[in-house]
Amino acid sequence: MEGTNPVNKKLVAALSGGAAVLLALTGCSSDNTDKLDNWAKSFCDPAQAPFKQIQDANAAMQTADSGNTDSKKVQQTDSAAFQKISDAYAQLAKSLDKAGAPPSEGGDQAQKNAVKELNSLSAGYQDLKKQVDALDTGDKLKFADGLRKLSDGINKLNAKSEQAFKKLEAGDVGKAMGRQKGCQNQGGSGGPSAAPSKSA
Repeated sequence: MEGTNPVNKKLVAALSGGAAVLLALTGCSSDNTDKLDNWAKSFCDPAQAPFKQIQDANAAMQTADSGNTDSKKVQQTDSAAFQKISDAYAQLAKSLDKAGAPPSEGGDQAQKNAVKELNSLSAGYQDLKKQVDALDTGDKLKFADGLRKLSDGINKLNAKSEQAFKKLEAGDVGKAMGRQKGCQNQGGSGGPSAAPSKSA
């Protein structure tokens, strides 16, 4: 009886994938125009709080289940985490919408697509919250199976958002974002995306 622990860890891994998509926006580099830097600052500064919210929610889910944790407690933690992540993506969508299109070729469409995807992610996590709330905590196996299905849902959400972000962070826009503290600091829990750039 391994309980829900490995499944909840799988959920968190899937969630980290979603954060990685956003962190991909933080490519590092040197010299670029003031216009791009100003645009990146206008998105990255307000984005710092929702990025942290996503990280905190991931961390809460990671520590929620020690292997023998009561299913109800895991459910409550995951539900609260999904709500936080949903709110954070909605905030990021607002920040990106407010920042407007980056001053680059195709920036307008890329920005609109990314805003749309962020809102879609927010709705998707709201839906996952409803699903986790509806799981049967009285039966550990059923509950674990339900969590497993949720992690598949998260993976689908991640895949869906990836394309729009790839376009948004193409070339100089991604480099400008990499120079902004608000975007850089998010590498703490998500791997090497905020590693210092190689000079030269």
